[in-house]
Amino acid sequence: MEIEIKKIAIQGIEGSFHHQVAATLFDKNLSLDECMSFELLVKSLKENTSQKGIMALENSIAGSIIPNYALIDSNDLHIVGEHYLDISMNLMVLKGQKIEDITEVHSHPIALLQCAVFFNKYPHIKLVESGDTAETARRIQQQKLIGIGAVASPIAAQLYDLEILASGIHTVKSNKTRFVIVKTQNAIRDKEEINKASIKFKLDDTPGNLATVLNVMNNCKLNLTKIQSMPIIETPFQYSFFVDVVFAKYKHYEKAKKILELMTTHFKVLGEYKKGEQ
Repeated sequence: MEIEIKKIAIQGIEGSFHHQVAATLFDKNLSLDECMSFELLVKSLKENTSQKGIMALENSIAGSIIPNYALIDSNDLHIVGEHYLDISMNLMVLKGQKIEDITEVHSHPIALLQCAVFFNKYPHIKLVESGDTAETARRIQQQKLIGIGAVASPIAAQLYDLEILASGIHTVKSNKTRFVIVKTQNAIRDKEEINKASIKFKLDDTPGNLATVLNVMNNCKLNLTKIQSMPIIETPFQYSFFVDVVFAKYKHYEKAKKILELMTTHFKVLGEYKKGEQ
């Protein structure tokens, strides 16, 4: 029996992209635990302040958020679902200002990275990293910050009564972020509903080992959608591999899993869940 969900942990505050995902996936009456870092989000789950968390894992422009893979793994969290969100980045300020008046723009580093080409056109603007897109927008409104802009969602501009000077400023217009839903306990789900898995494995330093593993996945009818390597700190030039696979039938994945458990020096399932709509 699954535990009752009373609170959802998100990175950021109301108006953030994590909040948008929570509002889409869960009952709007559920309360939020607004965490200003992913480490605090994990702490919220571990202490049962919240029962599910939402974590961004990769963006179609900025790439993987590698530290979050490590957080999920080292804290033994379970990925129980995923959601793809269309991201719209917008430059917003206190009303009545022009872009020539702005000297600094603050936002989450991933948000700024997604808008690098736009800001190259405005060398007078200094980019400053902050903890959250929506928190920056709120701070500008609360402190009446003149000459400071935020990069955030249209919802943040509406919530915090800011003016959008430029909309859709992300470099590539098709901009999606993949979020995962995580818990401290695995979900109870019918195998027939599961068509995606996130796994982690380590290999010994033998030439061709990774190619052999990938060949096993292919032979077992698994479609590899993501592979991310991460250095093993204690063992220089050795790597862990985080892999996402999708499959038509759970038995194909189950067969591959049994083989990979024998082939790898370490094998771990991070989550088995239903693939999100892209």
